Amino acid sequence: MKETILIAEDEIRIRILLRDYLLRENYNVVEAKDGEEAVNLFSSNNITLAILDVMMPKMDGFEVAEFIRSKTSTPIIMLTAKSEEEDKLHGYDLGIDDYVTKPFSPKVLIAKIKALLKRTVTEKDSALIDLNGLTVNKLSHEVKVYDDVINLSPKEFELLLYLIENKGIALTRDKILDNVWGMDYFGDIRTVDTNIKRLREKLKDKANYIATVRGSGYKLEVK
Repeated sequence: MKETILIAEDEIRIRILLRDYLLRENYNVVEAKDGEEAVNLFSSNNITLAILDVMMPKMDGFEVAEFIRSKTSTPIIMLTAKSEEEDKLHGYDLGIDDYVTKPFSPKVLIAKIKALLKRTVTEKDSALIDLNGLTVNKLSHEVKVYDDVINLSPKEFELLLYLIENKGIALTRDKILDNVWGMDYFGDIRTVDTNIKRLREKLKDKANYIATVRGSGYKLEVK
């Protein structure tokens, strides 16, 4: 399936230039002439990467980037006529992946796009854990037993992920409590047992992956 690139740029000449280069590279392209249109297009399309101009009518590039980051981790490249350090720092704080200062080389921009998309695919692949029918997506926090989505609370997800990342290691209740709930948690240690019980119930026939270590705690054993 083709990747879809959003171009949000109010200068039609630059927009057409970028569109032509991207189409030549076999990408799908959607175009916005202002920030408000960019937000609407992002919401109604499966956007793979966004190219945002900083200075746009209605909503500027930073506002659009903030909206995108509130929804997804879609890669963002910002186009700017400025090279001020403060603008770039503000953008990086918002989660912008890269900057291109005008005037720019379309070929260099295409190279940056390809590098970002390649990195994104690698990150998505490494975020998916498959344990013989139990799959965990670290980015989306989605957990499935075979094809059934399992609804976990945030703390149950953290607990499961901690067990997975320490697969085969016997973990004491104190160690689990410190690493999942935090060193400053003052609750009862039985909190661990309660959450393990709930986790097992939700994991159904994969509940036996969580083994009890007598006199110690728990460990994850993939069977």
